[in-house]
Amino acid sequence: MSPAPVRILLSQTFNPWFNLATEDWIFREMDTRTRTLFLWRNANTVVIGRNQNPWSECNLKRMEEDQVFLARRTSGGGAVFHDLGNTCFTFLSSREGYDKATNVTILLDALKRLGVTADAAGRNDLVIHLPDGPRKISGSAYRETRERAFHHGTFLISTDLSRLSNYLTPHPKKLESKGHASVRARVMNITDHQPEVTHESLVQALMTAFQEHHGATAEPELLDHAFLERQPSLAETFERFSSWDWRFGNAPQFHHQMAEYLSWGFFHVHLDAENGHVQRAQVFSDSLHSEPVQELQDALVGTPYSRAGVARAVAGVKARHPALERELGEFEAWLMTQVEV
Repeated sequence: MSPAPVRILLSQTFNPWFNLATEDWIFREMDTRTRTLFLWRNANTVVIGRNQNPWSECNLKRMEEDQVFLARRTSGGGAVFHDLGNTCFTFLSSREGYDKATNVTILLDALKRLGVTADAAGRNDLVIHLPDGPRKISGSAYRETRERAFHHGTFLISTDLSRLSNYLTPHPKKLESKGHASVRARVMNITDHQPEVTHESLVQALMTAFQEHHGATAEPELLDHAFLERQPSLAETFERFSSWDWRFGNAPQFHHQMAEYLSWGFFHVHLDAENGHVQRAQVFSDSLHSEPVQELQDALVGTPYSRAGVARAVAGVKARHPALERELGEFEAWLMTQVEV
């Protein structure tokens, strides 16, 4: 029996929304008889898992200041930081032809070709063993449907590890989330162990190991913005992956309490949010202006848990109480610093 055909796709864009949308597009529209390898990189990005809460996983304020992307993938797993020192891979196949062990063998073989000896550890990681213990160099996540499957992950080649704590540590706040929290592992760059490894050399090793293992060859296909923009369904997927609703609106239920002394009283605000929107709000205050305080509480319900949502909620209260525009503006400015995005 002849081997199954293979396909290799190389992204030429560093935009994470395009890359994750492309991955999803390939997954949905690929020929399930073909085994596909997709290789890509993202510019400064935090990628969170399908069921994670960005407010409890990330320092969103710092990400905004440093112009770091937030992206959400369709698979599970924890939050990770990507830069151009990080190489991403995706194996796609029919569900029947899916074999995680085969993919891991290909990854380890590619590393060995570059003089790097690593092992699989736990459910998702590849590690290098050092005298002081194992260090993670790669993590993976998975997704399956009735007919299709993919296995994707990352390699730390020369990423700026000092930035992990900048963005993967949430801004201190009294926020309780029901989402899945990331578990931090001891990590290292491959170049700390084998300095000659580059993104380009790893890509070449991965392509060679992939083709040899499956006994088939394929000319790499280069995917750039021009190619991607010619695919109508991909353009729609990109719009979804880049949207606020996908990146933030998919957040699981969480509760946020915040308190502050403002010029017109002490405010203690409780917000219950789900799918990125406020489902329940309580605004407690010793302010003498009880009516607008109650209106603020009512106006927050149903709004996006965002600065735009806060602004919209307060705008209506301001319109009804023009004499308190300064005080309400102070409340608005404070609450905006709490929701962060």
